[in-house]
Amino acid sequence: MSMVLAAHEMYTTVLAQVGNPTPETPPAADKLLKLVRYFTWFVLLSGVTAVTYGGGKFAWEKWNGGNLESPKMVAGAMIGGGVATSAGTIMNAVIGS
Repeated sequence: MSMVLAAHEMYTTVLAQVGNPTPETPPAADKLLKLVRYFTWFVLLSGVTAVTYGGGKFAWEKWNGGNLESPKMVAGAMIGGGVATSAGTIMNAVIGS
């Protein structure tokens, strides 16, 4: 039992010496943020393209009387767009600011 207390005291002492570091911006943060903005633009563009294509295909299938497979495409694009646009909010909730 005394070894457990000694180990606990040692770890407490070591952890107390670590301190609370202040956040600092990385050296290439501006380039990384520019890349993230480009990626966000690409995700939004692909989402709009997917919804537009799915809507056009839905109209074509409805006009020709074929099997309706495109509503799943439109629903998938809408769900994917919702997840993609809320990714920042989700990460802020998980990591905390």
